[in-house]
Amino acid sequence: MFNIGKMLTDRANLLGEKEGFVSNDVRFTFAEINSRANALAHFLLAKGFKPGEKIAIVCKNNEDFIASFFGAAKIGVISVVVNCRLRAQEMTDIFNHSRVKAVVYDAGLKSVIEQTKAETAIPYYLSNKGNTGEYLISHIVQFYPLHEPTYATFDDEPILIMYTSGTTGKPKGAMLSHHNLLASAVGLSSTITLWETDRFLLVVPMFHIAGLVPLITTIHTGATAILMEEFEPIAAWRIIEKERISNMMSVPEMLASLIKTFDIMKPNLSTLRAITCGAASVPQQIILVFKQFGIPVQQVYGLTEYTGSLTIWRSEFDAGKYGSKGKHVMYSEMKIISLETGKVLPPYENGEVICRGPQTFLGYYENEEETNKVLKDGWYYTGDIGHVDEEGFLYLVGRLKDIIISNGEKIYSAEIEAVLMRHPAVEQAAVIGVPDAYFGEVPQAYIELKKQAAATAEELMDFCRQELAAYKVVKEIIFMERLPKNTVGKVLKGELRSVQLYL
Repeated sequence: MFNIGKMLTDRANLLGEKEGFVSNDVRFTFAEINSRANALAHFLLAKGFKPGEKIAIVCKNNEDFIASFFGAAKIGVISVVVNCRLRAQEMTDIFNHSRVKAVVYDAGLKSVIEQTKAETAIPYYLSNKGNTGEYLISHIVQFYPLHEPTYATFDDEPILIMYTSGTTGKPKGAMLSHHNLLASAVGLSSTITLWETDRFLLVVPMFHIAGLVPLITTIHTGATAILMEEFEPIAAWRIIEKERISNMMSVPEMLASLIKTFDIMKPNLSTLRAITCGAASVPQQIILVFKQFGIPVQQVYGLTEYTGSLTIWRSEFDAGKYGSKGKHVMYSEMKIISLETGKVLPPYENGEVICRGPQTFLGYYENEEETNKVLKDGWYYTGDIGHVDEEGFLYLVGRLKDIIISNGEKIYSAEIEAVLMRHPAVEQAAVIGVPDAYFGEVPQAYIELKKQAAATAEELMDFCRQELAAYKVVKEIIFMERLPKNTVGKVLKGELRSVQLYL
């Protein structure tokens, strides 16, 4: 039987005195963080927590997040990790829906946490700075036992709830098990090749699956994790140099910022072996620029419900595959099925991407209806539309919810977005379907231009006409100073649809 908390225990046993984590310039060994986790576990036990009960973790990338998550996991207490950037009402909804009994939070978030208290009845609050009537984490570490607690819950029992970002609707709590997290860490460590000697920069927030799984993977492999609470490109370059970073996880917007500041810093990149990028499609130009720096960028396509990565594209693959999401990762299965018949489709035919493997989530917390829509016979139905080529490379063309039906023809938003993104003036493009009296729906584009770049709507439409069938060309283009995005750079199309209603 396996408990994810034991991963930290075993790593502390094997490499206890090795530097395991660097947080805000403070260095922690694996043994030190494991002791902090044990103290938090004993605190929860002393307060009467039982397996299956829940705590919320509202922390940036720091040692309190790690200790709280692994400490709770050891005794079977489920962590509900919450996006630090949510508004008070959004946090309140999550706290109440998941019925958490404690909140671990960063002191800098005191104001928003205080606002949630009026509509919740949570008995325990833990922070890294003392507030009246709350518990100070440093005191817990000082006064509670540091030895291992008795493990509770194992394997396929839930230990983590992550609320989906809700780009199109109300967030749902994806339940992940001990086994899900182990399988994802094992798969990622072999897919991106991570070793005990590596120093991994964790800059993607750990309240996202793209941040948490790399953290767990560093513990699994014995690599050192350098934590960044907030991304800032100049600071990131300095950390890469100072800490001799060998690997990092990023998102496209972060890489674009690093490129813009490269000439200012002229960093020494001699230790940086590879960058893994996820959350959104990585523009080819970014990949090529980092190639000039001598740094390969590998792209992953992942989902919270699949506990992270489903596919990976690596720089050593055929250069002609730049537009693909790569091949499925270790220990995964992937199929493309017909939207009409549910049968497996041959190469180059678009259908829904479905997958299964030990990473497949347990379902949505207290939402059987939505769970039954996406989990069928062990397969997870992603809602993404795409095809594979004859070599098994995946190409995405849109979301099931983003298919535009125009005069009976199916138009995939991602296909139009990919063309627009190739225009030299375009920083970001998002396409939605809008009502049309004659065609039913037509594609409409929202464009964020690069700084100091210029382009007209007609120019961009002409650019599309060169590469797309006439019925796929956007009928209207709206320029925005900045497209609305979530914390990992995904465009919030729900907000764009709200904007459209008022146009």
